[in-house]
Amino acid sequence: MRSKTIAFVASPTRDAREAAALLMRRYDHVSPEEADVVVALGGDGLMLQVLHRFMDAPKPIYGMNRGTVGFLMNEFGEDDLRERLDNAHRSVIHPLLMQATDTEGRAHTARAINEVYLLRQTHQTAKLKISVDGQVRLEQLIADGVLCATAAGSTAYNLSVGGPILPLDAKLLALTPISAFRPRRWRGALLPDYARIHIEVLDAGHRPVAAVADHTEFRRVCTVETSLDRTTDLVLLHDPGHSLDERILREQFG
Repeated sequence: MRSKTIAFVASPTRDAREAAALLMRRYDHVSPEEADVVVALGGDGLMLQVLHRFMDAPKPIYGMNRGTVGFLMNEFGEDDLRERLDNAHRSVIHPLLMQATDTEGRAHTARAINEVYLLRQTHQTAKLKISVDGQVRLEQLIADGVLCATAAGSTAYNLSVGGPILPLDAKLLALTPISAFRPRRWRGALLPDYARIHIEVLDAGHRPVAAVADHTEFRRVCTVETSLDRTTDLVLLHDPGHSLDERILREQFG
């Protein structure tokens, strides 16, 4: 892409703030709202925050790692920033839309770039009924919870609970149990990314469950529906040879 106006956004860590100050001295910049491209300095947490910040008015985000893991980020470097932006490859991802209803009858909506998950709120396991596209697929899952991950988010929480890593172009969603007790052998499912997943919390009053979309949490939910929001395109920029596809492939080989 041909870069135009640039904005810098940094996490509150010292390394990130110092990197931002250095780049701001070297390159002309504007506010994030005015910019054509946003350069995010930090880790994956900051990248998710920036993507959420511009969810309703998406713009390309170029991350530079000043955090820890930095799976979604490029390597930091102060030189040739405009050339790197001009030569960057685009990865377009779509968020999950979560629609939840709590035990008081209140409706909640949130979007997730990585995953939507349900998690027990107390010492008691959750009991969940899972339907896909209107058909019941699991009458009762007894577990700590269940997680639905996008391909982009499959290497995050999904991988930590034993879910599969999905190539970015696989057009799949991963539905993964969290510490399943019954059925013992159910390891989850791979679903087409157009699937609508409906989860009913059984005995929601006695066994309270929270629903989370990335970092947005709603307590004591009784139903949750999630599906891919294809109306929202989120654009990540990566240096050649370091695309999100390539990073996901590398992750599968350790």
